[in-house]
Amino acid sequence: MTKIKKVLENTIFRYIPLLLTMMYVFMPIYWALAVSLKHEKDIMQKPVKLIPNPATFDNYKFVWSKSGFSRYFLNTIYVSGISALAVAIFAVLVAYGLSRFRFKGKKSFMLVFLATQLIPYNMLIIPLFLIYKNMGIIGSLTSLIITYTTVFLPFNAILMKSFVDGIPFEMEEAAMIDGCNRMGVIFRIVLPILAPGLVAIGSFAFLSSWNEYIFPVMFINNKDNFVVSVGLNFLIGQNVLMYGPLAAGSIIALSVPILIFAYIQKFLVQGLSAGSVKG
Repeated sequence: MTKIKKVLENTIFRYIPLLLTMMYVFMPIYWALAVSLKHEKDIMQKPVKLIPNPATFDNYKFVWSKSGFSRYFLNTIYVSGISALAVAIFAVLVAYGLSRFRFKGKKSFMLVFLATQLIPYNMLIIPLFLIYKNMGIIGSLTSLIITYTTVFLPFNAILMKSFVDGIPFEMEEAAMIDGCNRMGVIFRIVLPILAPGLVAIGSFAFLSSWNEYIFPVMFINNKDNFVVSVGLNFLIGQNVLMYGPLAAGSIIALSVPILIFAYIQKFLVQGLSAGSVKG
């Protein structure tokens, strides 16, 4: 009786909620995938078919080759990759300085650094637009890289500081006694230990850049420099909505975050858990 009661409790309070949560999360993704594999005439057909029959890849061919989505995809890879690399480099340097050096106003600096994350991104659009216009980089991918690096750096730098705090300073002292300078300590001692943390903040910066929409739509006026988020929006015509190509573009855009998480999940959990404990 006790065993049956335990099975019922697990089923009701664990498995059923997990199943409902999985359906809630994955059903929109599956539906987008199903729509992307349907012919345009079959999408609005009733009764609705959950499984495409017959399936077709014409929507993917159209999006990738005829709508310019391949260029938007490469632009997004470039912007997100450079931004993530810049955030990781500057975050390590800022975190190391905050963790290892004592200077007047350090706590106030960290407080202001974190307070910048409370500013809504929308408030930065007009000032940044005017600055980039004067610099002559409106419409270029450089404006996005600078914006993403600046916006995503504070949080990732503070997060990286917790990783650096967990590295015993005695290891650095031993390296300096052996003749290693400060930069040598950072590159030879600190960075290898910070590898999980670098993966964590690099992933956050990359995915945040990948998913960003408001900055690209405001700063990029050249169609050749569109990114995925803006390109998807332009698949919605004024008088016609092509559900198949739009769903196919969404699946292509979603594939990169899924692949990244599938590859780095072990490093991500290791990095976050390492940064949560000091000492």
